[in-house]
Amino acid sequence: MTVEGLPGGDYGGRITLAVVITCIVAASGGLIFGYDIGISGGVTTMVPFLQKFFPSILKKAGDAKTNMYCVYDSQLLTSFTSSLYIAGLIASLVAGHVTATSGRKFTMVLGGCTFFLGAVINGASVNIPMLIIGRLLLGFGVGFTNQAAPVYLSEVAPPKWRGALNTGFEFFIGIGILIANCINYAASKKTWGWRLSLGLAAVPAVVMTLGALFIPDTPNSLVARGKVEEAKQSLVKARGTVDIDAELSELIKASQVAKSVGEEPFMSIFKRVYRPQLVIGVLIPFFQQVTGINVIAFYAPALFSSVGFASDSALIAAIILGLVNLGSNLVSVFLVDRFGRRALFLQGGLQMFICQVAVAGVLAATTGTSGTGQMSKGSAILVLVLMCLYAAGFGWSWGPLCWLVPSEIFPLKIRAAGLSLSVATNFGTTFVLSQTFLSMLCHFKFGAFLFYSGWIVIMTIFVALFVPETKGIPLDSMHLVWKQHWYWHKFVNQY
Repeated sequence: MTVEGLPGGDYGGRITLAVVITCIVAASGGLIFGYDIGISGGVTTMVPFLQKFFPSILKKAGDAKTNMYCVYDSQLLTSFTSSLYIAGLIASLVAGHVTATSGRKFTMVLGGCTFFLGAVINGASVNIPMLIIGRLLLGFGVGFTNQAAPVYLSEVAPPKWRGALNTGFEFFIGIGILIANCINYAASKKTWGWRLSLGLAAVPAVVMTLGALFIPDTPNSLVARGKVEEAKQSLVKARGTVDIDAELSELIKASQVAKSVGEEPFMSIFKRVYRPQLVIGVLIPFFQQVTGINVIAFYAPALFSSVGFASDSALIAAIILGLVNLGSNLVSVFLVDRFGRRALFLQGGLQMFICQVAVAGVLAATTGTSGTGQMSKGSAILVLVLMCLYAAGFGWSWGPLCWLVPSEIFPLKIRAAGLSLSVATNFGTTFVLSQTFLSMLCHFKFGAFLFYSGWIVIMTIFVALFVPETKGIPLDSMHLVWKQHWYWHKFVNQY
């Protein structure tokens, strides 16, 4: 789909060193989220950690009669992992107001400081309540950061390069996951290794927070808060030219329109005219999670242990999975502004569906419906290969696009509120899935992968019918996309 008659058009600008550095710092907010995703799954397979906090799992693992799918089925264990996401959900809703009133930069700094405190508490934990409190603080930190960073990236990046620069957030999530998996592998050989793994989460928090202190806020945020002169300076740095009057005028106009309405953004967003943005902004993060990617990332070591890998081998397999995901994120950087969002969504969905069905087939054939069959080394390696192909498909499609598309479709007046709802949906869905995945694996067995593959079919059809192409469209001209869409135009005729 192409969009005709863009008012204001592409205001030009080029990729400058300032905008690259600024976007790298903002995208590094993904480090803390990625590190946590990777670290929590690995720590829960470390014997000293389980001995101290979850001894019942070790007893279950030692029982030869235990169904291979059910070894790690513990609601207390999954509460350790998933408590972060309920806190993230709450924080992301609060973050919408904080981001609108105090700016994107302040929200990222606040998130980094909160995450740092949670990491320190987790590394020093002596009981389960301390673990949960630390996880809750980590969740608040991630909630603030995940809401602010994608918005920051979309607002600072030139329209032509918005996709590539915004996907940096997902790339840093991948880096965080990979680093966490490597640390887990090294730390697993020490009795105190779990403390090292959990405590080192403070490092990416410090990196992101210190970086955020030295970058300017976005022109959009500065204009909305009445700081027009600062916005002008920020825009000059971001675009690499002093010819920014036209774009600045559009930002001021958009801000004035938003203020003239005088309505709370969380009320405005539910109006009929914003139905396309609301539906897509909520369903895309929901669909991203029901691909099954995060629960697989959380529990990759446990999953690979369940299907026949030894403890060390399971951690190595998780590292391989992380490398594949990171590499595919790089692929997305080069493709998203060339082929567009829809092409990556559709291709990635097809690839993930095939791999999920194939994994289910291998598990059904080798372990049987009871889950008590023994899986050969060759079959375990085949599962790993299929999971890597699945991760690759996700890494260049639903991974980065889940952050990119919601951050670019909302108009300024409801952008902070829209991203809050989008991130909250992501956290809420992740909470439910991470709380239930190991139990689902125990009861559904290989059918758990068929469950996710069914959702992938639904989301791919949804994209094909209802998600328009947003490649290269200036944020202030995005409303034309909806006016020209075969279905959504009926909702936006009053815009």
